[in-house]
Amino acid sequence: MIRVAVESAESLVVELLCQHGASSASARSVARAIVEAQLQGKPNVGLAHLSAYLDSLKEGRADGQGEPILETPAPAVLRVDARQNFPQLSFDLACDAFVSAAQTCGIAVLGIRNGYTSGELGYYVRRLTDHGLIGLGVTNAGPAVMAASGSTTPVFCTNPLAFAVPRKSGPPLVIDQSSSATALVKILKAAEANEPIPEGWALDSSGQPTRDAKEALRGVFLAFGGERGANLALMVELLAAGVTGANWSVDAPAFNAGERCPGTGLLLIALQPDLLLGGDFDARCEAYFTRLAEDHHAHLPGIQRGLAAQAFRERGVEVSRELWDRLQELRQRGVPQS
Repeated sequence: MIRVAVESAESLVVELLCQHGASSASARSVARAIVEAQLQGKPNVGLAHLSAYLDSLKEGRADGQGEPILETPAPAVLRVDARQNFPQLSFDLACDAFVSAAQTCGIAVLGIRNGYTSGELGYYVRRLTDHGLIGLGVTNAGPAVMAASGSTTPVFCTNPLAFAVPRKSGPPLVIDQSSSATALVKILKAAEANEPIPEGWALDSSGQPTRDAKEALRGVFLAFGGERGANLALMVELLAAGVTGANWSVDAPAFNAGERCPGTGLLLIALQPDLLLGGDFDARCEAYFTRLAEDHHAHLPGIQRGLAAQAFRERGVEVSRELWDRLQELRQRGVPQS
């Protein structure tokens, strides 16, 4: 592993995305999100995931020149047509108005449709905590890879949800997890490396449990916790696709194959807690978090990742030398934008 300055990492990502046809605004939005995922210790949706974005531009699954359209049908309701571009750009376009609406009304919702895959979902809700807001996010994607309750055929993607609570004393508490027993990128990585996957993650094409990642990709993923996880995936699907007007996962083209944009959705809810509580939410939560940690030895998700990310911002983001050299080589080679 080597350490690279955050500015250098973002600059490289921007340059590569622009080489492949993204606008400078779209490239900057994606670069910020990808490098932030790397800082948070999530390499599968960090710099290693950049190749999926580049391939999507080259092969037509994402339109890096698409200009999102923002509408505000109600004072605290915002919606964006991503125009087949990356959702990170749509979020940046709407962010100021979204935050302002939540701070004024106490709660606001942002729906993004017709976009490429959302990347690290926790990124969006962490951004909301920068403004003292609680964030809740859900997203779907294509292709469908996970079974619904009682089914052995793919209906949902991994359908993650993320939740973040701001803290004045340090990084936010962040929960970011898939409805499936694991994330799609983990099975893709295991298949590429010919590594086995744990039991309970997937069924093969004949509906039998499998530890073979390639068979899992030909079969179906399982929800965590059985029926309860599948019900959660259904909730995510109805919010991320049903409410936003995006493609259902079962209808969505794949994010990593073909020439069509997945056209899936992202729904975010921002809440101003002090307005609802009528008091100091931060002080209330900090006392509670202290009790959980000190009296019950509970793990508080996201906080340690946030502390590590703060340190990496100063010392440089960690990335494998092999990956960094490969990205540098790709930049030097260049790609015709046509």
